Amino acid sequence: MSKLASFKLSPAGRSTLIIVAFFLGMFGLSSFWLLKEARRISREKELTRAANIRFESDMIWIPAGKFTMGGIGDDVPPDELPLHDVKLDGFWMDKTEVTNAQWEKFVDATGYLTVAERPPNLPGVPPELNKPGSLCFRKPGPEANPNDAYAWWAYVPGASWKSPDGPGSDIRGKEKHPVVHVCYEDAVAYCKWAGKRLPSEAEWEYAARGGLRGQPFIWGNEKSPAGKTMANIWQGRFPEERLNQDGFSETAPVGSFPSNNFGLQDMAGNVWELTEDWYRPDSYALMARDPNRDAHRNPKGPKDSYDPDEPGAQKKVTRGGSWMCSDNYCRGYRPSARMKTAIDTGLQNTGFRCVKDGPAPGA
Repeated sequence: MSKLASFKLSPAGRSTLIIVAFFLGMFGLSSFWLLKEARRISREKELTRAANIRFESDMIWIPAGKFTMGGIGDDVPPDELPLHDVKLDGFWMDKTEVTNAQWEKFVDATGYLTVAERPPNLPGVPPELNKPGSLCFRKPGPEANPNDAYAWWAYVPGASWKSPDGPGSDIRGKEKHPVVHVCYEDAVAYCKWAGKRLPSEAEWEYAARGGLRGQPFIWGNEKSPAGKTMANIWQGRFPEERLNQDGFSETAPVGSFPSNNFGLQDMAGNVWELTEDWYRPDSYALMARDPNRDAHRNPKGPKDSYDPDEPGAQKKVTRGGSWMCSDNYCRGYRPSARMKTAIDTGLQNTGFRCVKDGPAPGA
């Protein structure tokens, strides 16, 4: 009998061999999955790149697909949960936020006046405040409550897209900055003129993630990879400490930071972006309970709005964060972060981008 035939493993040896074989198998499966995932992302990037070579505007083709929508991590707000799978058809999306130059073309063509430029005529409001204007950031005093947004927002008569910081300011030299002080009504008017629409909340998050799965940021799992600033956000402790380490004290020209895997720019930071969906803190819970099979395919959000902080206000979801988002406050630059804005309210840190339905490239 040969030595090989007579060789026998002890029980401990067999256990060790089984454990080694198990981990080798798991390593092989993990490597296969990672390779498959890398190929999928690469394929989607190639499809998007090829589509945009053929398309003559500043829009990006977002291929059909599915993703898990919602917050990643242990400290996400309740309105980003529960996690749920969503399927979406392909669509076109503006490469950047709508800029001052683009908005000015719209105004020149239509004579449109934003809500911020119209007299509010609100009963019971003091005459000095009952004037056209919008909400601007103003640094609060040291005694201010850092969790009280009213401490740093001030209604400024004369503030509008043309005068983003109030009277005396203008947009000269800021033609490529995102337009601000536009509310939902204004954004819808622009979309209709341009033959486009606002994105749904699901479309926005899917596009922002750019094919990455389970990542807390649109570029990966580190906020500042290799110390690099990836978005126009607030440096320092908000709202009292303002370091401007990225070179921008407020908005930045669109495209100043790296694009995501789909080629979209400023999907994190710069300005909050309006979506078509009504805001409710329980939107995802309502979807998870919906027995309709199609509820998770091209979802359009809830049928009404409810914000427990302001029950009487009708609000739309805004996404992406802004130059005012910081580590110690809203962290809105995460792709899952949700904010809400009243439909008649313009802000110094809120803008939008448009989307458009197919046809798909080559169709």
